[in-house]
Amino acid sequence: MLNLALNYSLLGLLYFLSALPLVVAHWIGDCLGVIASKLPIERSRVVRININLCFPELSEVGRKKLALKHWKLLCRSFVERGYFWLGNKDKIKQLVQIESEVDLTDKKPRLYVGMHMVGIEAGLIGLSLHLQELGVIQPITLYIQMKNHFFDTRIKFWRERFGSQMMLRQENIRNFIRAIKNGQFLLLSPDMDLGLKDSIFVPFFKIPTCTVTSISRLAFLSQAEVCAVVTTLNPDGKSYTCKISRPWESFPSKDEVVDTLKLNQFFESQIQPRPAEYYWVHKRFKNRPDGQPRFY
Repeated sequence: MLNLALNYSLLGLLYFLSALPLVVAHWIGDCLGVIASKLPIERSRVVRININLCFPELSEVGRKKLALKHWKLLCRSFVERGYFWLGNKDKIKQLVQIESEVDLTDKKPRLYVGMHMVGIEAGLIGLSLHLQELGVIQPITLYIQMKNHFFDTRIKFWRERFGSQMMLRQENIRNFIRAIKNGQFLLLSPDMDLGLKDSIFVPFFKIPTCTVTSISRLAFLSQAEVCAVVTTLNPDGKSYTCKISRPWESFPSKDEVVDTLKLNQFFESQIQPRPAEYYWVHKRFKNRPDGQPRFY
């Protein structure tokens, strides 16, 4: 009963936040970010380690400022989720602009690659709405099942309310290949350490990083183009732009190491201009090559 009461309290809080003016929601997010950055919690330590590893050229003061800015933007994005999960179409369109360099309705075999920036949820919901209005049927994105069944079912429903389809990351690869060949929109975000299986170590910010090879393999098996999908914060600090790139040249190649390195290089190119927007809370360097010390 206690867990159920807590779940319903959190659900009520989500509805309350969704009704607030955006400026107030952002103020709350900033306050939560300041608090989170100072708490002695595991994720705060992970953020500090990741930033130290990837930006050794920054001074200690510079790294602390970057970590604080990251926490503020991250907590803002959490507070904003009520707008995207529960808000109406007009509000979402005001907050997310879609720019595509490819025809999203042409049903060409194409694989879309995303990454974990603070705008990822906004971008996915905004893109789902955009695709629905274009008449694109059941675009697919992957998710990891939450331990909290109460919120897992609701969040899945909210994410699918504009016609998208959420599939478990553990889904059989043949289903992904079939979807791509049928011209379905399939989006994967492979910029996480998902374990040693089907992964290799390639540099990410000059650090050997466990990276899945699934993008190269899926693109090769389905004979698909690969396009990037990245959502970034606009200069106004309030809205986002979700950009879909033109197909990557010479991708996939015949070498999955070359392809996977190119993937990480692309991620770096998107992070460098806006480092505070990346998900530094993830244990990106969780697995290490044999004989190398652990970071976390």
